[in-house]
Amino acid sequence: MIFLTVGTQFPFDRLVTAVDRIAGEKIIDEEIFAQIGESSYIPKNFKAIKKMDAELFERFIRNSTAIISHSGMGTIENALKYEKPMLVLPRLKKFGEVVNDHQLAIAKRFEDNGYLLAACDEKDLRAKIFDLKTFTPQKRISTSEAIIQRISKFLNSINKEIYDYSARK
Repeated sequence: MIFLTVGTQFPFDRLVTAVDRIAGEKIIDEEIFAQIGESSYIPKNFKAIKKMDAELFERFIRNSTAIISHSGMGTIENALKYEKPMLVLPRLKKFGEVVNDHQLAIAKRFEDNGYLLAACDEKDLRAKIFDLKTFTPQKRISTSEAIIQRISKFLNSINKEIYDYSARK
């Protein structure tokens, strides 16, 4: 099951409408279930609910085969936590969906690092939706784990220098 989510704060009719059109073409051979928030558009080609509590949301993330979403950090973090393929369509300022294009910046950065697929527009969303089946996100190392690895590498290099120095004496 592909889980479509638009987050809880704002509607995102552009994403819900685009995915509904794609689902209506019967080119996706997988069930879609959506959390559509306060979107005014009601999908015709898949089941959807407006809201869900955090526990149910996480269960849908965990049990899905892939996720389609806006570029919200909460959803991205959950998808990465469960190593789920994810396709995002950022909310854009030019459509009045956000006050600035921070979601576009997030989407590009995370796609460049191999964590997700990002679509620039609805046409791109349609093209990339097929990649969800074969896309494997890079495993993200949390900040604390990355710091521990850097410190360990540094300490090991110091230990090697001390050992080499001691061996010469």
